[in-house]
Amino acid sequence: MAYTFQSRATADLIMLKATAEHILKILDKPLGQPGVFTVEQIPHTLVMLDQAVAEDEARRKAMQEEMNDQHEGHSAEAAAASAQLGAVSLRQRVVPLADMLRRSAEEGKPVTWKI
Repeated sequence: MAYTFQSRATADLIMLKATAEHILKILDKPLGQPGVFTVEQIPHTLVMLDQAVAEDEARRKAMQEEMNDQHEGHSAEAAAASAQLGAVSLRQRVVPLADMLRRSAEEGKPVTWKI
Protein backbone atom coordinates (compact mmCIF):
# COMPACT_ATOMS: atom_id res chain seq x y z
CA MET A 1 0.00 0.00 0.00
CA ALA A 2 1.21 3.53 -0.74
CA TYR A 3 0.30 7.15 -0.12
CA THR A 4 0.12 9.63 -2.99
CA PHE A 5 0.92 13.27 -2.24
CA GLN A 6 -0.43 15.72 -4.79
CA SER A 7 -0.08 19.41 -5.58
CA ARG A 8 -0.90 21.50 -8.60
CA ALA A 9 2.64 22.90 -8.30
CA THR A 10 4.49 19.59 -8.73
CA ALA A 11 4.24 16.06 -10.00
CA ASP A 12 2.65 13.46 -7.74
CA LEU A 13 4.81 11.91 -5.04
CA ILE A 14 4.20 8.25 -4.23
CA MET A 15 5.52 7.08 -0.87
CA LEU A 16 5.40 3.65 0.74
CA LYS A 17 2.88 3.36 3.55
CA ALA A 18 5.43 2.87 6.36
CA THR A 19 7.48 5.91 5.37
CA ALA A 20 4.47 8.13 4.74
CA GLU A 21 2.85 7.19 8.05
CA HIS A 22 6.11 7.76 9.92
CA ILE A 23 6.33 11.27 8.46
CA LEU A 24 2.63 12.02 9.00
CA LYS A 25 2.96 10.86 12.61
CA ILE A 26 5.86 13.29 13.12
CA LEU A 27 3.62 16.03 11.73
CA ASP A 28 0.66 15.07 13.97
CA LYS A 29 -1.54 14.24 11.00
CA PRO A 30 -4.14 11.46 11.02
CA LEU A 31 -3.04 8.14 9.58
CA GLY A 32 -4.95 5.94 7.18
CA GLN A 33 -7.08 8.68 5.66
CA PRO A 34 -6.75 11.46 3.12
CA GLY A 35 -5.58 14.85 4.27
CA VAL A 36 -4.21 18.24 3.32
CA PHE A 37 -1.39 20.64 4.12
CA THR A 38 -2.94 24.05 3.48
CA VAL A 39 -0.77 26.84 2.12
CA GLU A 40 -0.93 28.44 5.58
CA GLN A 41 0.26 25.21 7.27
CA ILE A 42 3.22 24.57 4.98
CA PRO A 43 5.78 26.87 6.67
CA HIS A 44 5.13 25.30 10.09
CA THR A 45 5.18 21.83 8.52
CA LEU A 46 8.63 22.51 7.05
CA VAL A 47 9.90 23.68 10.45
CA MET A 48 8.57 20.49 12.07
CA LEU A 49 10.29 18.36 9.41
CA ASP A 50 13.59 20.22 9.92
CA GLN A 51 13.36 19.69 13.69
CA ALA A 52 12.62 15.98 13.28
CA VAL A 53 15.54 15.57 10.89
CA ALA A 54 17.90 17.36 13.30
CA GLU A 55 16.76 15.13 16.17
CA ASP A 56 17.16 12.01 14.04
CA GLU A 57 20.65 13.01 12.95
CA ALA A 58 21.69 13.71 16.55
CA ARG A 59 20.32 10.32 17.64
CA ARG A 60 22.07 8.53 14.77
CA LYS A 61 25.36 10.28 15.55
CA ALA A 62 25.13 9.35 19.24
CA MET A 63 24.35 5.72 18.35
CA GLN A 64 27.24 5.64 15.87
CA GLU A 65 29.67 6.99 18.47
CA GLU A 66 28.44 4.49 21.05
CA MET A 67 28.83 1.60 18.62
CA ASN A 68 32.29 2.75 17.59
CA ASP A 69 33.33 2.92 21.26
CA GLN A 70 31.98 -0.57 21.92
CA HIS A 71 33.65 -2.08 18.88
CA GLU A 72 36.88 -0.09 18.87
CA GLY A 73 39.61 -2.15 17.22
CA HIS A 74 37.12 -4.56 15.68
CA SER A 75 36.39 -3.02 12.28
CA ALA A 76 34.15 -5.88 11.10
CA GLU A 77 32.02 -5.60 14.23
CA ALA A 78 31.88 -1.81 13.90
CA ALA A 79 30.74 -2.13 10.27
CA ALA A 80 28.02 -4.58 11.25
CA ALA A 81 26.90 -2.29 14.06
CA SER A 82 26.74 0.66 11.65
CA ALA A 83 24.44 -1.30 9.39
CA GLN A 84 21.98 -1.56 12.26
CA LEU A 85 21.39 2.20 12.06
CA GLY A 86 19.73 1.72 8.71
CA ALA A 87 20.90 2.79 5.33
CA VAL A 88 18.30 5.51 4.74
CA SER A 89 18.11 8.46 7.10
CA LEU A 90 15.01 10.48 7.90
CA ARG A 91 16.55 13.39 5.96
CA GLN A 92 16.66 11.27 2.82
CA ARG A 93 13.08 10.16 3.33
CA VAL A 94 11.61 13.66 3.80
CA VAL A 95 13.51 15.48 1.03
CA PRO A 96 10.96 14.74 -1.74
CA LEU A 97 8.02 15.83 0.43
CA ALA A 98 9.85 18.91 1.74
CA ASP A 99 10.66 19.90 -1.83
CA MET A 100 7.04 19.45 -2.82
CA LEU A 101 5.91 21.56 0.14
CA ARG A 102 8.37 24.38 -0.68
CA ARG A 103 7.42 24.50 -4.33
CA SER A 104 3.73 24.39 -3.47
CA ALA A 105 4.11 27.24 -0.98
CA GLU A 106 5.91 29.34 -3.60
CA GLU A 107 2.98 28.87 -5.97
CA GLY A 108 0.31 29.17 -3.28
CA LYS A 109 -0.99 25.64 -3.74
CA PRO A 110 -1.98 23.15 -1.02
CA VAL A 111 -0.61 19.61 -0.82
CA THR A 112 -3.07 16.76 -0.40
CA TRP A 113 -2.57 13.08 0.16
CA LYS A 114 -4.61 9.94 -0.34
CA ILE A 115 -4.10 6.25 0.21
